Amino acid sequence: MDQETDPRILKTFVLHRVLDEDPVNRAVILLGSLFEDIPAIVRVEKTALPGSVASQLSDSLERVDRVEKNDIYMWFMGWLSASARSNPDLKINVISPCTEVHIRKYTRQQILMVHETPALYKSVVEPYIAAFPPSRTQWVTDILTGKTEAEKVLYKDPNPSAGYLILPDMKWDLTTLSSLYLVAIALSPAIRSLRDLRKAHIPMLKSIRREGSRVVQSKWGLKRGSVRFFVHYQPSYYHFHVHIVNANYAGLMGSTVGQAHLLDDIISMLESDVDAGPTIFERLTLTYGLGDQHGLYAPMVAAQADLDDES
Repeated sequence: MDQETDPRILKTFVLHRVLDEDPVNRAVILLGSLFEDIPAIVRVEKTALPGSVASQLSDSLERVDRVEKNDIYMWFMGWLSASARSNPDLKINVISPCTEVHIRKYTRQQILMVHETPALYKSVVEPYIAAFPPSRTQWVTDILTGKTEAEKVLYKDPNPSAGYLILPDMKWDLTTLSSLYLVAIALSPAIRSLRDLRKAHIPMLKSIRREGSRVVQSKWGLKRGSVRFFVHYQPSYYHFHVHIVNANYAGLMGSTVGQAHLLDDIISMLESDVDAGPTIFERLTLTYGLGDQHGLYAPMVAAQADLDDES
């Protein structure tokens, strides 16, 4: 087995510091190293377990199975004690080698609400997005081209300009239906975020809503309305994607007001948009929470003072 994909690599992990603890989602994010000198972020998340299993948990990781590897991202399932049962105790995500950008992203942050006017998007945010090297989304490209996770794809529309594919998100353990989490990723790299959506994208967005609902009903028996479709702004990566999660998923990170925009609302806004001139997402001022470790934090916070002076 390839050394970097061998589940035993977790035995080489040396903790440097705890980046964040999330008691609501029963997760801890650790910064450390693998094989002594390779920087790595490890997110350990306790999977959903029935009460009858809780008494069997111990303090040691006895078994680890690799689920997937895509570029620098790896996913494992872990068991805290020797057991023949199929349900793991932990879902473990590894990013290695991690970068300073990853460390900042996963460090606990103080949130400040900011107002992004169309002018600020053009002067601050758009150049920030354009500066990202293609390597930052290489893992997305690998999924779209079928190089990785091809066996996980649940639906694909191959149209190069309006197509997309649907597959399980890395945050889901692939087992617990109450925390079902899928993602629809657009094939076109030209759509980077909510700001790039136009009336011409309505058929694609409606197709994502329709096919996403069909997939969760046919595969998991969830009826229409049982899942929530939303888009993040700011997103975690700048290649347009739609989150598809169980509507009953409580305590979901990333579904807070400001960051999450319901797909139904986005479609409705685009349908009511003008036919000529700047589009609605070019005209809107968007208000959202920005963490103090985000690359946009300093310039956006500095710009807020000027907005206050103008109001």
